[in-house]
Amino acid sequence: MNDRMRPPCVVVMGVAGTGKSTVGRLLAGRLEVPFADADDLHSAANIAKMSAGIALTDEDRAPWLAAVGRWLHDRMVEKSGGVIACSALKRSYRDTLRTAAPEVLFVHLTAQREELIERVTGRRGHYMPVSLVDSQLRMLEPLDAAERGAVLHTDRAPEVLAENAAALLHEPDIG
Repeated sequence: MNDRMRPPCVVVMGVAGTGKSTVGRLLAGRLEVPFADADDLHSAANIAKMSAGIALTDEDRAPWLAAVGRWLHDRMVEKSGGVIACSALKRSYRDTLRTAAPEVLFVHLTAQREELIERVTGRRGHYMPVSLVDSQLRMLEPLDAAERGAVLHTDRAPEVLAENAAALLHEPDIG
């Protein structure tokens, strides 16, 4: 199998409430590749901090980003491809992931603040409180032209977003 036919490694990124996990699972299903949620790779200390409404520092995130990078690297080495839902808010965080898996592609989900607040407020069983949405929005560095990926606004159903993302991954200037 040549590199163009190899299943991609994709990070579905964005702030809390954009639907990263939902769209990521659907995208992985469409691509027939493994899915992971980077939330599951956080340390207990990070989860406790976020649950208390305390934003993580870059130092807090470093081991977590390394774990996400390892997951991507393993999928790349296995040539299985994979989709992981990960906030990847800063360019430097995405650089860490690209170092681990140079072929990684990013799908950046975006939404209006009010929509994010409504979604995070309505979630049950997740440790990320609504109070951290604004801190994530302030920290967010959107994809720039030099980064391989696409931006999708979450004004459509998750199934449509996953379908659009899958189609975009086959574009020559992205995938």
